Amino acid sequence: MIDVAGFEDDSITNGPGLRFVLFVQGCPHHCKGCHNPETWAFGEGCKYSVEEIHTRIRRNPLLRGVTFSGGEPFSQAAELARLGRLVKADGYELAVYTGFTFEELYAASSPAVHELLEQTDVLVDGRFELLKRNLLLRFRGSSNQRVLDVPASLRAGTAVEMPFGRWRTEGR
Repeated sequence: MIDVAGFEDDSITNGPGLRFVLFVQGCPHHCKGCHNPETWAFGEGCKYSVEEIHTRIRRNPLLRGVTFSGGEPFSQAAELARLGRLVKADGYELAVYTGFTFEELYAASSPAVHELLEQTDVLVDGRFELLKRNLLLRFRGSSNQRVLDVPASLRAGTAVEMPFGRWRTEGR
């Protein structure tokens, strides 16, 4: 079961194109100025099975991508990796927002974290930093956060930023 804070069935602000956004419940980071502080507490969301969420995603034939946000998606990496495999098999692009850096995730000993990374196309990484807040940035809130090409990063073993303007939905 995935502990869910909420859904956006047709977002245009959490990545390019029309997207389904899953906001998970629970976050260890507690960033000052976070726009979703109600997602911080663990265990206070609604429980949904991977299959229930997958069915909900598939209801909208106009979706081009799926975004996992939070809370902290990597706190529920095993179940989200399962959901990620399903949405990727359906041809959706998968983006994940995380307060962890790619380097922290890449060095993690958790197989579930690595499984979720392997399903991810685009990672927006890094904790939100209020002093680096920038409203002109696309798809991120502060200038320390990066938009990363995860397949390229995994091949290189280091963070590879998405070239400007390249993040768009290719599938579906």
